[in-house]
This record gives sequence, structure tokens and C-alpha cells, in this order.
Amino acid sequence: MDVVDVGNEDDWTYPPFSGHIEGNKLYGRGSTDMKSGLVAMVIALIELKEAGTPIKGTVKLLATVGEEIGQLGAEQLTNESYADDLDALIIGEPSNYTVVYTHMGSINYTVFSPGKEAHSSMPQEGYNSIIHLNKFITKINEAMEEVTAAYSNKELGRTIHNITIINGGNQVNSIPNRASLQANIRSIPEFQNDKIIALLEKTIDELNEGEPFKLQLTITQSKNAVGSNKKSSLIDVIQKQFEKPLPLLGIAATTDVAEFIKAKSDFDFVIFGPGVITLPHKVDEYVEIDNYLDMIEKYKAIAKDYLA
Repeated sequence: MDVVDVGNEDDWTYPPFSGHIEGNKLYGRGSTDMKSGLVAMVIALIELKEAGTPIKGTVKLLATVGEEIGQLGAEQLTNESYADDLDALIIGEPSNYTVVYTHMGSINYTVFSPGKEAHSSMPQEGYNSIIHLNKFITKINEAMEEVTAAYSNKELGRTIHNITIINGGNQVNSIPNRASLQANIRSIPEFQNDKIIALLEKTIDELNEGEPFKLQLTITQSKNAVGSNKKSSLIDVIQKQFEKPLPLLGIAATTDVAEFIKAKSDFDFVIFGPGVITLPHKVDEYVEIDNYLDMIEKYKAIAKDYLA
């Protein structure tokens, strides 16, 4: 299953794909996000089968590719009806002994700014694509700051907007004929994705008015915020496995549930898996081994109790 890039391997204390064990920690890219969750589910299913555990129903494993780049696998499985008969869904993303029942939406977008190349001593002969793109950056940051100030969600907080990649130009003494940016937005139910996309389009249209070269907007991903019932039978069964109730949380990250929830059935869901919520995509990512091993036992108990 997919995983993010390691970045600069020299920054890692141990080789990022070595699975190095030090004390109670297994280090490596994907150890928390979320190979430990995936393998814990696989082993739980194998052990349930081998033990002949009586279950009144079906436990299904949905393993997806492309979660990091648009949830492509979850979209495919949903379109092919793999989620149409679900009563409950556990996403094995890291939650470290908390139960996540709601998360933000996510939008990825790209803005391309074409221009006209010229010598930097004669800028009037060209059209500077970076300047036009910079006007968009200023305008959209101001607009998104207004959205962030105006809307909030008790569990998820406020809308998040980050411009994360900028490219442009090819020579220091030439007027750039192309520039682009990529950005990510985390959305909340109070200002959902369709409203954000409309705001992006309006900003682009206003900046393009009267300009010889037009900014071009592309939405590369759009996943809405999702939420489940805090008092569902699924959460009740999970809480039964612990002496003290686990905290119920909302998170800013998005997960495959944003696609699976489009299935024909209505079902309860949680994000519940081994690993620390703050470690994904970081250098020296690790999973605590006792947390991982315990989650195997918890997955088996949850399946048995839920389908009793």
C-alpha cells in the first residue's frame, strides 16, 4: 500500500525502510502511517480465522492504494460496491488510544500563470507570470483569512489554507513566461468544499479581468469533512475494551472514509489504529511496539463483540 516520500534520508537516525527496533519503538517511513494499522488488521483477521471464532456476520478487509494522492483506491472500491453492505467501518490510521469520529475535508488545487518571455532589461516586451501569480496569492490569502475568522466547528476548529509549492521562471535575467503554485485547504462543515471552490473561482475571475494572460485554476482533490455518531454501537464496543473511556476526537487530516461514506449504505465509522497522530510524514517516524501488538488484540475483540 502507498506511503509518502522519505525526504532526505541523511536526516533519519536509522534507514527509513530498515524497520529498525530500538527499545519499544519500530522506526521507519510508514511505521505509524499506516502500515502498522494495516498489518494489525491483517493479523487480527488471520487469528480470528485460525481460532474459529464464532462471528454472526462478516468481517471485511478493505486495503487501498492511493490514499495519499486523492484516495484513489477507496474511490475505486466504493464505485465497485465493496462498501455498500457495511454496518460499521474502522479506519486503521494512527489514533494512539483515542477514538476519532470526525475529520476535516481536504482540497488540493493548482494555479497556473502563463506569461510572455522577454529580456529583464525590457520588461515591457514581456508579461511577468510571477507578478500575476503573486497577486492571486495576496488576494486568496486575504479571502481565506476572512473565512477562517468567520466560521468554526466545535470539534474541528477553523478552516486551514496553506500554499505549499511555488514554481516559476528559468533564468534570473529573463521575464518568466510561466509560474504555478499548489495549495491545500482543510475544510469544515460550516463552510464546505463547494463554497471554497466557488471562492477560488471568483478570485481567479476577478484577477483575470482585462489581463492578456489568464490564470488557470485546477482542483486536483476535493473531499468533504465527515462525521459519525459519537454514541454509536461501534464506539460503545470499542470503549468496552478499556478500563477507562478513550477520548473522542476530531482531526484535521482526511482519510479513506471520505470516499467510503459515499457508498449506498449508512454506517458508523471511527479512525482507530496504532501509532501517534502527530508522527505521520515526519523524519524518524516510529510506532510503539506494545501499542501495535495490543491493537491486534483489540481489533479481534471489537469484531467479536460487535458481531455477537
